[in-house]
Amino acid sequence: MYRLIPLFLLIVLPLAEIAGFVVVGSKIGALATIGLVLLSAVVGSILLRWQGFSALTNLRRDLEAGGDPGRQMAHGVMIVLAGILLIIPGFITDIVGLLLFLPPVRDLAWRFMRSRVRVVGNFGMFRGGFEAGRGQRRGPVIDLDEDDYKPTPNPDSPWKRIDGKE
Repeated sequence: MYRLIPLFLLIVLPLAEIAGFVVVGSKIGALATIGLVLLSAVVGSILLRWQGFSALTNLRRDLEAGGDPGRQMAHGVMIVLAGILLIIPGFITDIVGLLLFLPPVRDLAWRFMRSRVRVVGNFGMFRGGFEAGRGQRRGPVIDLDEDDYKPTPNPDSPWKRIDGKE
């Protein structure tokens, strides 16, 4: 069945899109059809920006809480796919793109994909935010005394510039 998907995408979908253009164009006219296609691309761009930022915010919230980011990552990918489908000219891709912008449809798709997708990574280090190590120690701590660090340059340092300036 998975072998038929590329065949469908390369042959059947463009023919169906052309048929959709002919049917819609015969009902509302050629200029209105072109206007509808351009409007769907603009709406797709706006929705992609708006819902994309929302998905990133939700992903960050889940990571900060130490939760599983898989659902939010899948929602982000589906939002990008929905935006691409709306930008591509055609009414069938526009319908699928608009459906993917709806959170219940994305949740349904995630329930279908969840058993087939595995998110691997050490997301525990992000507890507390995206700043690395906030709330956690990373590596050994080096404690310096007051005379170990000086804000003025060392004249004997081998790390001088060639012109002699620090």
